[in-house]
Amino acid sequence: MSEAFPPDWRIVLPWPGPETHKHARGRLGVVSGNATQTGAARLAARGGLRIGAGVVRILCPPDAAAVIAPAIEAIMLTPFSSAEALAEAATGMDAVVIGPAAGVNDATQSNVRALAGTGAALVIDADGLTVFEQRPEDLFALLDRDDVLTPHEGEFRRLFPDLIDTGRETAAAEAARRAGCVVVLKGSQTVIASSDGRLDVNGNGSPWLATAGSGDVLAGMIGGLIAQRMDSFDAARAAVWMHAQAAADFGPGMIAEDLPDALPRVLGGLYAKRD
Repeated sequence: MSEAFPPDWRIVLPWPGPETHKHARGRLGVVSGNATQTGAARLAARGGLRIGAGVVRILCPPDAAAVIAPAIEAIMLTPFSSAEALAEAATGMDAVVIGPAAGVNDATQSNVRALAGTGAALVIDADGLTVFEQRPEDLFALLDRDDVLTPHEGEFRRLFPDLIDTGRETAAAEAARRAGCVVVLKGSQTVIASSDGRLDVNGNGSPWLATAGSGDVLAGMIGGLIAQRMDSFDAARAAVWMHAQAAADFGPGMIAEDLPDALPRVLGGLYAKRD
C-alpha cells in the first residue's frame, strides 16, 4: 500500500467495536436524479455503504423509485415529491450527498436549500454545484464548516472564476475560506482545504480514475465517513486517498462500479496498521 498520502488521518478512522450496531455507524442519505438519471446516486450510495456507514438510504423523485428498487439490496429507498418532503425524509441523517446527476434545475437548488436546514452535513457535487453558477454566494450562505464541496476544475471555475488561475493549492484554500466549508478540488493531485486553513494534497492519484462515475463514488465515500462522525476535512482526505488506492489496486479496465468492491482490500490494509 502506497505511503504517498500523509498518514495522520489513519488514527481517526472510525472502526466498529464489539458493541457497535448499524445506527451507531451513522446514517447517510444520497439524493437521486430522475428515472433516467439514477446511476450516479447508486454509485455514491454503494461507496458510502462500503466505507462503513451503517444505514444508507437513497432519496429519490417518485418516478425514479421503480428504477432504483430492483437495483439495490442493503441500501434503502425513500421517494420524495417536494423539497419539504426531502427535508423531512433526511431528518435524523448524519450526512447527505446531493448533486450527482441531480439535474441542473430549480428543483436541485431548492433541494440543497432544504437539506441545509436539516442539520446533516452536506457533500455537494456535480449538478449541486453547477446549479449555483450564477449566484455562488447563495450556496455559500447555506454552508457551514462540516459541509464539503467536491468540484473538478470545470465546476470549481463556475463557482470561483477568479481563483483557478492562482494555482490549485492557493485556489482551494481561498475557496474553502470563502465558502466556509471543506473544498475538494479534484484532479491528478487532489487538493483538500478546510475553512480553518488546513490543507493537504493527495499524492497517490491514479489514472484509472479517469472514468465516468468515479467522482460519484468518492462523494459517497466522503459522506460515509462523515456519517460515522469523522471530521469532514479528515473524512475528505482519507476518502480521496482510499479512492485512489482502490483504483490503483484494481488497475487497467477499472470502471466506477468496481471501486466500491475494491475498498475492502484498502480498508483491510488500513485496519491491519491501525495501531
